[in-house]
Amino acid sequence: MPQGEHIELHRKRYGRQLDHEERTRKKEARSVKKRASMAQRTLGIKGKMLAKERAKEKAVMKKTIAMHEERDKEKKADDGQKGGAVPAYLLEREQVERAKVLSNTIKQKRKEKAGKWEVPLPKVRPVAEDEMFKVLRTGKRKKKEWKRMVTKVTFVPPGFTRKPPKYERFIRPTGLRMNKAHVTHPELKATFQLEILGVKKNPNGQAYTGLGVVTKGTIIEVNVSELGLVTPGGKVVWGKYAQVTNNPENDGCINAVLLV
Repeated sequence: MPQGEHIELHRKRYGRQLDHEERTRKKEARSVKKRASMAQRTLGIKGKMLAKERAKEKAVMKKTIAMHEERDKEKKADDGQKGGAVPAYLLEREQVERAKVLSNTIKQKRKEKAGKWEVPLPKVRPVAEDEMFKVLRTGKRKKKEWKRMVTKVTFVPPGFTRKPPKYERFIRPTGLRMNKAHVTHPELKATFQLEILGVKKNPNGQAYTGLGVVTKGTIIEVNVSELGLVTPGGKVVWGKYAQVTNNPENDGCINAVLLV
């Protein structure tokens, strides 16, 4: 008999305790309180690790709940009349049928969390760090090389305040800052000049997303309140995502396609 299998062998021969199922059930019921007290008592790096593990579990649980959540939605019935003639008093009344559909907002949130969208440009050329940044020499004898100047177009929010020049590591030139984009609606086949609300994701990395660098393939959020788009619930859509389709530093403007 292999070493360490004596417990399994004993269970096969004599079975489990008579109250084994009841004990297991009670232990599982107590485990919630036990875990909570441990989370309260655990400090330092162990506490951080425990919190991180619990956060992952909660995220999986929320996704599962969201997948099963459904919502009633009304939609117009087909024009084809199946039941024959309609009385005169019902002619102008719109026929409405109810259908169970997965909430659009849940789908949108799920895409945002995953950071994946169906985009016009699924693959773009990666931009090297040497191309993105220019090394600035500072100090009395120009020997310090810790400052970087961004050579691509950037988006800076309206209320942005610069750090003191002495402590600013990444310099974003004002000549390369843009806050508007030419956004094309793929279904309307029309282009609008819309304000940029923020940079959602730069394909070259999180560091460039944080700096607000706009390169080809970047997902930006634009203000679409002027277009008059509404949700199925009747609320006005304020911001929507768009993907940049040109090289803004070469063209002097940002061209993008709305993700619908």
